[in-house]
Amino acid sequence: MTRIPSKAEILDWISAHPTQTSKRDIAKAFGIKGADRIDLKRMLKELEAEGHLQKRNKTYRDPDQLPPVTVLLVKAPDDNGDLYAQPLEWHGEGVEPIVLMVTSASGPALGQGDRILARLSKVEGGAHHYEARLIRRIGINPKRVIGIFRKGTEGGRIVPIEKSSSNEWIVMDDAMQGARDGELVEAEQAGPKGRMGLPRARIITRLGDPSAPKAVSLIAIHQHGIPDEFPDKVVAEADAAKPMGLSGREDLRELPLITIDPADARDHDDACYAEADTDPKNPGGHIVWVAIADVAAYVKTGSALDREARKRGNSSYFPDRVVPMLPDRLSGDLCSLHEGVARACLAVRMQVDATGNKISHRFVRGLMRSAASLNYVEVQDAMEGRVTERTESFVEPVIKPLYAAYEALKKARAVREPLDLDLPERKIILSDTGEVTSVAFRDRLDAHRLIEEFMILANVAAAETLIKKRSPLLFRVHEEPAPEKLESLRETAMAAGFPLAKGQVLQTRHLNALLNGAAGTDDAELINISTLRSMQQAYYSPENFGHFGLALRNYAHFTSPIRRYADLIVHRSLISAHGWGDDGLSAQEIEGLDETATHISDTERRSMIAERDTTDRYLAAYLSERVGNEFSGRISGIARFGAFVKMDETGADGLVPVRTIGREFFHFDAEAGTLMGADTGLMISIGQRVTVRLTQAAPVTGGLELELLTIEDEQLPKGGGGPGRGGNRRSPAGRNVKRKAGKSKHKAAKVKRKVERKRRT
Repeated sequence: MTRIPSKAEILDWISAHPTQTSKRDIAKAFGIKGADRIDLKRMLKELEAEGHLQKRNKTYRDPDQLPPVTVLLVKAPDDNGDLYAQPLEWHGEGVEPIVLMVTSASGPALGQGDRILARLSKVEGGAHHYEARLIRRIGINPKRVIGIFRKGTEGGRIVPIEKSSSNEWIVMDDAMQGARDGELVEAEQAGPKGRMGLPRARIITRLGDPSAPKAVSLIAIHQHGIPDEFPDKVVAEADAAKPMGLSGREDLRELPLITIDPADARDHDDACYAEADTDPKNPGGHIVWVAIADVAAYVKTGSALDREARKRGNSSYFPDRVVPMLPDRLSGDLCSLHEGVARACLAVRMQVDATGNKISHRFVRGLMRSAASLNYVEVQDAMEGRVTERTESFVEPVIKPLYAAYEALKKARAVREPLDLDLPERKIILSDTGEVTSVAFRDRLDAHRLIEEFMILANVAAAETLIKKRSPLLFRVHEEPAPEKLESLRETAMAAGFPLAKGQVLQTRHLNALLNGAAGTDDAELINISTLRSMQQAYYSPENFGHFGLALRNYAHFTSPIRRYADLIVHRSLISAHGWGDDGLSAQEIEGLDETATHISDTERRSMIAERDTTDRYLAAYLSERVGNEFSGRISGIARFGAFVKMDETGADGLVPVRTIGREFFHFDAEAGTLMGADTGLMISIGQRVTVRLTQAAPVTGGLELELLTIEDEQLPKGGGGPGRGGNRRSPAGRNVKRKAGKSKHKAAKVKRKVERKRRT
């Protein structure tokens, strides 16, 4: 006779399978057949009479509370103008909790019927139970346009900024939102076509001056052709998705996996956990778990979602917004590992020895529940004794074991010696109105490095598994520097007094020795920049050429399928290789891997350029009020038309046009990366310390023009009257400089002069 499950077991199963709650589903799950179905039916009726089945999506640890991130339906404002929302995922007992929306002046306007994803905070003793802050609207998909508003006698028109769009949009009087003539606006379609067959639009955001900071990222998105609107079919597919249950998955919900992200993270696609290994054969070892959102379960091969994700290739990140690869329903909800919510995942359990070497690993398709969503700073603070109410209960069982495993991984990293560049990362801080308030350099904490090492380890495990199982995949490839770039780096290093030997197979340890030798000297930034410039750009390929920078033979991207299509390919390959379902890598995908690799490598570069252009424009806008000020910096690049300077305070790059440097002709040497004055012998090269004056800042283009004042704390020598007017003058180093020389002698002489100057100082 089949054992009839207890009421608690039934409720637990329904909690794990919110989309499979019929009697047939439950009977199938517990293997109940024949006459035993009568007993099951009786128990279900009793549970229904008791009211328990209404809370089928609840966990028994916290049965009558909403999750910290949930979907809400906005209600109409009450008599006082307050906005409340209905929780769509409430299945608890008793009265439905009252949720008050907390809105900001800079946020989008919300109206009755809007479906939103919101972050909740519990309120004790008030008239409402929760306060909700908007994360984003979901499930709405009107056509949108960015353009310049031109006011007319009755409303106005919007002229799109996209070159490919020739159609204007009609804006009626009641849809102008107070927009002024010449303003950049964001609008959405507001109904059928109006007069002259032009589409009607409703202005939703006034972005003001087209050159203002808040408009910058929108301009870059359109300028570089980054798709920022999801087709209706794609949104419909995403909206129809339901949470995954436990069927066919390993139950990881009791494993205290946590997410660690930036404080302003919009999604959480990776979680981790570590503990001491109890295997006596692995003394001092660790077990490391990395769990990643199971995006493949929702994005099926060949679906509208899949086609759009492949088209985008990756998410694009800007200081004020994200253009996601997947719609919000997935990227911000079902595929985001929110705290306290069951989520489908692919996870890898890795056994690591005391010296950080991976001994073994295995992948599982599971169902997890994040124990906490923490940020880097609070995790680091907790580890250093600055505990908060949020982190207190996680310090001993979770955070300290994570750091213990990281200490072991550091040992293996030290032996492997991946490239260790010291390049600080900028963060642009914006006000609510989109103005740049400051430019900060991100702190590099051990918490950041910990997550990086765990993710690298998981990526290696994915590549190794698929290689072993002979399953097609996309590798993340980073080839060693090209010979000509390596030679240029060698010359720069020699000129600064640091050796980089020839005649050996280049390894990252050789470059690290160079970087370590320059660390703490005036040339440290020069050597770091020059080393970075010598590197090849990483790309995706179905062939494995290794990852030079990480000093790894086998490497693939596995840990971010929400934002990278390459990771989704790897997930599908793992699903096929393990026989986990019919949502793995298809024969058609395998055949097109070369084309996919090229495409997503291109979209990655497109996003990088758009993000860089946006940063340049924000910095130009920020510095536009400081024209005439002096700044310190370093020469970061040399071109025939001038020298680029990276300014210390903001990290912004500006151009010193060669026409503004004295009155002499400058010889450009592309190989050596130098400009040399024909009359004075003044040498301008990468890495030199300089003082500059900001003479022009153009937010529309992102351009900064500078005037060179000093080089290495010395005033510039006065040049001659221009080309052909000659009169060789003494160089700053006190040597006559010949106007012409053989190419090889000329180059050798410059290197020698640099070395001699270095030795004198």
